Amino acid sequence: MTKMKLVMVGNGMAGVRALEELLKIAPDLYEITVFGAEPHPNYNRILLSPVLAGEQTLDEIILNPLKWYADHGITLHTNKRVVHVDRRRRVVVAEDGTEAAYDRLLIATGSNPFILPVPGKDLDGVIAYRDIADTNFMIEAALTHQHAVVIGGGLLGLEAANGLMLRGMRVTVVHIAPWLMDRQLDEVASKLLQRSLEERGLSFRIGAQTQALIGTADEGRSGRVKAVRFKDGTEVPADLVVMAAGVRPSTELAEKIGLHCNRGIVVSDTMQTITDPRVYAVGECAAHRGIAYGLVAPLFEQGKVVANHLAEFGIGRYGGSQVSTKLKVTGIDLFSAGDFMGGEGTEAIVLSDPIHGVYKKLVLKGDKLVGACLYGDTADGSHYFKLIREGLSIRGQRDRLMFGETALA
Repeated sequence: MTKMKLVMVGNGMAGVRALEELLKIAPDLYEITVFGAEPHPNYNRILLSPVLAGEQTLDEIILNPLKWYADHGITLHTNKRVVHVDRRRRVVVAEDGTEAAYDRLLIATGSNPFILPVPGKDLDGVIAYRDIADTNFMIEAALTHQHAVVIGGGLLGLEAANGLMLRGMRVTVVHIAPWLMDRQLDEVASKLLQRSLEERGLSFRIGAQTQALIGTADEGRSGRVKAVRFKDGTEVPADLVVMAAGVRPSTELAEKIGLHCNRGIVVSDTMQTITDPRVYAVGECAAHRGIAYGLVAPLFEQGKVVANHLAEFGIGRYGGSQVSTKLKVTGIDLFSAGDFMGGEGTEAIVLSDPIHGVYKKLVLKGDKLVGACLYGDTADGSHYFKLIREGLSIRGQRDRLMFGETALA
């Protein structure tokens, strides 16, 4: 019997996890072809920061080596960007002319870094932080240059800043919001984080708006970046500028071939595109019920659902994800989940111990925990997340809730 053909565009964590799930439940259903724009097999993008910091090597972060693809009969085209899909003929076309026919198409193109549209953004020494090539560029730059500016004080920006600092650069983090990691932390936790990072040697420009990147030449790509100028007229020196100011779902291909996109490739609960039932999307490029998820856990949940449907079982449904953030920013433990900012109709229980660098905030609504923000001591994060996710009643536990799961035993 002739196998059906499955083609996947993108070779990142979400897409390959979907293939792993598919191979578990229907290993012989498809002849699989994968197109990856990078010259590498699937690797753990989350671990690029330890590579930058010199704590791990590139080889150590490979998730699926070339042998894995070969062992499963998967045709892998590395370093080949897909530029067109003929949905009528059901053929995928790469930049170099390589073609592959499909019965089912899985788009897993991930996201693109947001580049600030400021003068000088095309100067040498200005990069985004997204892949192995970017990481290698920063490692090389740290060998010969002294001053780095990281634009964006979220998780990725702070990890880039820490890595560059560990490689000997003087690093300034520029963040336009009122406090660092404003999507994951409240102001109190963020200020504790900033103080700790300043003690380690990082500098910060909080609330600063980047106006232009100044180069060694007058304009164009003829020169290298030498400074960042802010709206108030002040400047900081910069031989390297790293853009870590967020990402956008990579939808260029999907839009070009006529798939409906709105903040991502719009998919149903089965991860099928609403335009073409033969075409699925998974990961950061997909928009499900208006949300494009950027964390690993939701993307892996999507992978299970899409595998279920590609395997023709047809019973999986993705209903969205409650997300929590458990992070280790430069060795500092952080956790947040749910509505940790609170607001009308909520109340907060707070434990603050600035001397020992511990801060805990639990947000309640009626007899339910709806949010948590932890800094310095995150041992009970998973317990709080379970209470939030499952909407469990905490009636009778309020006075002991702050002390974690063991206090309730």
